[in-house]
Amino acid sequence: GNAYLAALRLPALLDARADELADELDESVSLAVADRDGIRFIHQATRRRAMSLSFRIGDLLPAERTAPGALFATEWTEADRRAWRERRAADPEDRGFPAVPSREHPWPDEEFERRAAQAAVDGWALDDQLIEPGLVAVAVPVRDPHTGRIACAASVVSHTSRHTAAGLRDTLLPRLRAAVADMERELRQTSAPEPGSGPSGLATWTGASKQELGRGFVESLARGLTVLTAFGEGRAALTLTEVAKATGLARATARRALITYEHLGLVTATGHRTFTLTPRVLSLGFPPLARTTLAEIATPHLADLSARIHESASLAVLTAHGDEIQYTARVATNRVMSVNLTVGTRLPAYATSMGRVLLADLPPARRTLGEPRPLTPHTLTDRAALDRLLTEVRTRGYALVDEELEVGLRSIAVPVRDHRGRVVAALNTAMHTTRRTPAECVSDLLPELRATATAIEQDFHTAGRFTRVPTS
Repeated sequence: GNAYLAALRLPALLDARADELADELDESVSLAVADRDGIRFIHQATRRRAMSLSFRIGDLLPAERTAPGALFATEWTEADRRAWRERRAADPEDRGFPAVPSREHPWPDEEFERRAAQAAVDGWALDDQLIEPGLVAVAVPVRDPHTGRIACAASVVSHTSRHTAAGLRDTLLPRLRAAVADMERELRQTSAPEPGSGPSGLATWTGASKQELGRGFVESLARGLTVLTAFGEGRAALTLTEVAKATGLARATARRALITYEHLGLVTATGHRTFTLTPRVLSLGFPPLARTTLAEIATPHLADLSARIHESASLAVLTAHGDEIQYTARVATNRVMSVNLTVGTRLPAYATSMGRVLLADLPPARRTLGEPRPLTPHTLTDRAALDRLLTEVRTRGYALVDEELEVGLRSIAVPVRDHRGRVVAALNTAMHTTRRTPAECVSDLLPELRATATAIEQDFHTAGRFTRVPTS
């Protein structure tokens, strides 16, 4: 999915405009592309409400039940319309689209054809509760500056508790059109990317994995997937020779993979003997991954860490107020005496190793220490001393807390950072003071914690390249 989105470039170029519009209107804003007779989302800027949009990047929706679909249908050929009618006849309830509710009362084909014809005249399209009751949307096409065809569609999505469909059109369409004009200007002013070199050594990597795992590793599957990862920014269209070079595969192997993917609708051949990825690539796990949280990403790594060091491992974030931490993931050890904490537990940030790591990344003016009080005889409560300590934590990159939260409890924590370098969570291990000295925590556990944090960050950055991964 990331390979397709990087090659497409639209999310990277337009997502900031979509996010700004969502903030301005306080409504969800989506970018979608056509996928045969459906649409797929490539960016979502959603509002956090009790009733909010639950679609994710990569979700496939039937064109006739969306506002963008009516816009894309204005460019359909007769073959496209015939394929759409055949799909409608074979699947009248839309059970082939798991992202939307099944349709109980299908409407005639002519209704969508009328909407598409009207969209061609108006230059925008409306969705008046076509997907489910209460959901309304208005969409405007974003056109490719070179071809004039629709590159994607931008939509504002709301609920009838805030806007009727007509009210959404009358109130928000002018601002949506202005935002789309800005998006099209961005596309005109952006130069083509430099040809990328692509990944290297992929065939060597699959061969090494085969040697390591033996019969349990399906090398042909791995090699086939490397063909998809050959595409990316600056590599939107590749020849067979370029795919073979990027992957390290034999031309015959790369050719068979491309033929297979073209048959599956994942790759399309252009008129210039090149191949490009299609939006259908997003179906390969991207919608489920778009629902993944940082805690879910971290949990397998916490389990590996706990197994290596024979201690509990936890992940935590600051609460909204900022004076407490909340555990979001945890793997405990099976000991007679162990640290008894669970996901959801809250603790004062100033007296915990994870809290200090999280507070240390904030500017002093934004730190919320609450009312520090002595939880044990060792608890540091002086605000000036805490500020000095947090500066030290920020400099050295870890925090060690020794019996300040509870007598007999020692813990050490490191930060987990997003792709911008901001600390979004903290990772720690905690134990009874009899098991390791403070010096042993630094010498034995700190390298393991840092290695685990790096592994979590790599997966977090990959999952969050084109979608927001919730951290709490």
